[in-house]
Amino acid sequence: MSTGAKTGKTRSKTLTSSLVELVVIVAVALGLALGIQALVVKPYRIPSGSMEPTLAVGQRVLVNRIGMDFSEPHVGEIVVFHPPEGAEQEQCGPTPHVVRLGGEACSQPVPQKSSVNFIKRIVGGPGDTISIVEGHVTRNGVREKDSYIKPCGPSPQCSFPKPIKIPAGHWFMMGDNRGESDDSRFWGPVPTGWIIGGAIATYWPPGRIGFL
Repeated sequence: MSTGAKTGKTRSKTLTSSLVELVVIVAVALGLALGIQALVVKPYRIPSGSMEPTLAVGQRVLVNRIGMDFSEPHVGEIVVFHPPEGAEQEQCGPTPHVVRLGGEACSQPVPQKSSVNFIKRIVGGPGDTISIVEGHVTRNGVREKDSYIKPCGPSPQCSFPKPIKIPAGHWFMMGDNRGESDDSRFWGPVPTGWIIGGAIATYWPPGRIGFL
């Protein structure tokens, strides 16, 4: 009788130990998965039509958060970043003001970054000289190959023909939907340190799965 009781207790302890071990393994695995998501790859939902036709409203992309630690961004890359504070009010420069349409784009951002996230395409980098006519960017005398954009024609907000030079360590951002994008034209280039990561792929909806 006593031997049977001990065997039952032993089995119960073994089962309890196995359940505890399983719970710990699942918790560690979940923690690692969440940690990897937070530090390496982050999902991001497209909130507006500023990147159409490349990215539609509601589409989901994966953003590589760790890549910027090992290499600089590059022209043509789609990135998620913090815009300058006041970007949503289209404020430009250390002394906040609104740019004059048809003149020159904003060449200096407000010094403080905003807490919100934007997603745009890099069209110019440190030291580049750029101008914009009808939504098309000319960088260092060469017009960008922009078959991916939705042109905006002669709209006043689409042309800033007077060239500007992008400061060291800054990147000029524009949406692919050039007539419907709140971007660097109005609030200036973005410091490298404000870039969260590069968009590497789209995973939703299923019909638009692919790399960017």
